[in-house]
Amino acid sequence: MIGVLFAFLAISIALLSTYFISSRLSVSDDVGRFVTIDGLRGYLAFFVFLHHSCIWFFYLKSGSWSNPPIRVFVSFGQVGVSLFFMITGFLFFSKMLDARNVGVDWLRLYVSRLLRLVPLYFFSMGLLFLIVFTVTRDKPLGEFSEILLSILKWLLFTIRYGSPDINGLANTNLINASVAWSLPYEWTFYFALPLIFLAIGGRSSIKYLFLSMLCMYMFGSLYFANGFYWLFVGGMFAALIVRLETFKIFSASKASSIIILLLLGFVFTGFSSLYESLLAKALMVAAFCLIAGGNSVFGLFKIKVSRVMGELAYSMYLLHGILLYVVFKLVFGVAVISQVSALQYCFVILALTPVLVFICGLTFSLIERPAMKKVAAVTEWLRFGKSAQVKL
Repeated sequence: MIGVLFAFLAISIALLSTYFISSRLSVSDDVGRFVTIDGLRGYLAFFVFLHHSCIWFFYLKSGSWSNPPIRVFVSFGQVGVSLFFMITGFLFFSKMLDARNVGVDWLRLYVSRLLRLVPLYFFSMGLLFLIVFTVTRDKPLGEFSEILLSILKWLLFTIRYGSPDINGLANTNLINASVAWSLPYEWTFYFALPLIFLAIGGRSSIKYLFLSMLCMYMFGSLYFANGFYWLFVGGMFAALIVRLETFKIFSASKASSIIILLLLGFVFTGFSSLYESLLAKALMVAAFCLIAGGNSVFGLFKIKVSRVMGELAYSMYLLHGILLYVVFKLVFGVAVISQVSALQYCFVILALTPVLVFICGLTFSLIERPAMKKVAAVTEWLRFGKSAQVKL
């Protein structure tokens, strides 16, 4: 119960911090087609932050990086990532369904994914590499080719090759709380889209079908051979069911808000691992379908501050682990922070919450949003080359 109260207080501080910077972010007031999903994202990313904050507390005490003994904080991370996967499945399958008769601009789609994910990811990698070489500066430099290969594996979103240690720093992946593990699943789904589009009656050019088949052959089995693909399928199912007008009407009701809270409440408290439970996944899919259908959980996901925090979700997801590592390892030091009580640690996390929100506001404004604004320009430049009179 104390953990739930702490989480509620932390989320409240995150929302308040987001409110104070929202005017400077100049986030559009336009309500998108799936506004409730826009409002959901920020909470999911913050859940992952809470999850890793709890892991860090027990890691500092025991030296073991594993799920914490507090079930609700285990669920924070697993629910966050699971619903992120569902959002991806939902949004992109919705695009495929809408485009069956007109076709998909695959070049623009992949440019948008590159500009959406790569710039901030590379920025986070720059921070990770800087931390590695700061921590290992007093040690002999490792083999240059080995270091370069390790860096390259990280820069390729850890697809196929995982997240290796760099320059002999054990558990390098703890610098960013190992969040990169989920990104290859996202990329695998994106590369599968031409084949998915073909399966639902759409037409794709041979080159994109070939690209899709090549990627599935190279690493598809690594990321579709476990239960995570069901989460994308759950999102795709939601994209189908929200097209039913009767379902959308029911989704918008107060009864649906209560159902969502009951479903997620059971998910948070009733399972030791959501990833290994088919029932837990089914319950999350049910709750997600109602949210995708327009339920805002008593208006929470529609208010502007929720949608602004949703804009910060990718930054929050990638950067929270780096913030925790810097504070605990480099600023305070393990010897100091490992001696604090649970209550003192909670106050540390509460104090870091506005710092995280402020940092994410900066990276969204300076890295994410400028990159996303270049999608049309870069697409036209790639399509027409020098003949495209577009300012990049």
